[in-house]
Amino acid sequence: MNPNGLSPARLAHMHDVLAHYVDRGDVPGVVTLLSRNGETHVDVIGTTAFGVSDPLRRDAIFRISSMTKPITAVATLLLVEDGTLRLDDPVDGLLPELADRTVLRRLDGPIDDTVPAKRPITVRDLLTFRMGFGQMMVSPDGYPILQAASAQQLGMGPPSPATMPAPAEWMRRLGALPLMHQPGETWMYNTAADVLGVLIARAAGQPLETFLRERIFTPLGMDDTGFHVPAIARDRFVPSYWADGETEALTLYDAADQTSQWSQPPAFPSGAGGLVSTIDDYGAFGQLLLSKGQHGSTRILSESSVTLMTTNQLTPQQRAGAGDFLGATRGWGFGVSIVMQPDAVVAVPGRFGWEGGLGTSWASDIQQGVVAILMTQVMGFPSGIYDDFWRAVYQTIDS
Repeated sequence: MNPNGLSPARLAHMHDVLAHYVDRGDVPGVVTLLSRNGETHVDVIGTTAFGVSDPLRRDAIFRISSMTKPITAVATLLLVEDGTLRLDDPVDGLLPELADRTVLRRLDGPIDDTVPAKRPITVRDLLTFRMGFGQMMVSPDGYPILQAASAQQLGMGPPSPATMPAPAEWMRRLGALPLMHQPGETWMYNTAADVLGVLIARAAGQPLETFLRERIFTPLGMDDTGFHVPAIARDRFVPSYWADGETEALTLYDAADQTSQWSQPPAFPSGAGGLVSTIDDYGAFGQLLLSKGQHGSTRILSESSVTLMTTNQLTPQQRAGAGDFLGATRGWGFGVSIVMQPDAVVAVPGRFGWEGGLGTSWASDIQQGVVAILMTQVMGFPSGIYDDFWRAVYQTIDS
């Protein structure tokens, strides 16, 4: 038995399981991290891209897309702890574009058929994705509000930093549209995290990336995490692919050279999905939350804030709007999902984390003392790799 509680034989099995996806061409490469009781195991498999022989590196830089959201939530809670923000205060003062909201009478109705919002949007609404506006897993054809949001380039699809306007203009466009639901009524994905990014910058009086670097990235040693990849680090950046919905053929989504959408600082630093990072950088963030806000001898975030962040905040009625995003087993805290009941991966609930749609996944499990991360370069995960990875993670636990 390994004193750190990870079985060497099961770690080898996890390697073989993931190598299978590389060998059959589902992904060019995979980097995984599994940390428990002071032991960190990193496995690097495959190449940087399809059709090349360059081996993937441990310090490869990936687009982490929606794994940005937990970092944005932590940044918001830091401002709450500073006293700059309060969870249940309206955001109108810092975000006047969201004052005096109107709400659609019907989700599929005309965007000018509205009623007044019953109350203002609060910081808590944004953290819990209950602001009343967001993405939907449906065709926009029958929803004028989705068509309008897409036309205004409000980030209704996969991350696309080159297409989004600067924060002030983005907020103006968002504020010109009605909400889809009353504030606090139901969970809706994504948009609230982008609003939080703007709120953080205005509350802190500095650009979002500056605040994140000063308060989170530098203290945690996350030197390769940011909203773009500088030229000096571009040799470690990997391309991103996506699979055609009908043919499943893999095509290039974003290159890893100077043409990449992440090669320059974006006009809009997306708090919902804009960051790039490495396995070790994000491992430090996952360990911070596993350690309930403590990093070594330094406390970054209070234990009570981490507990609040990683506790389900949704009623069954609010969660009803989550649909495929959360599935049948997960709730939502502040910027993270929480496994609420046994699922296909493990019989014991408790882990919290989130996925990135461009091919990344993270969870921390305080009960088991585990941080685990998967990073690939393919949007939406190849069939099976997600569940196979998480099942293998829990199978490695030896005590």
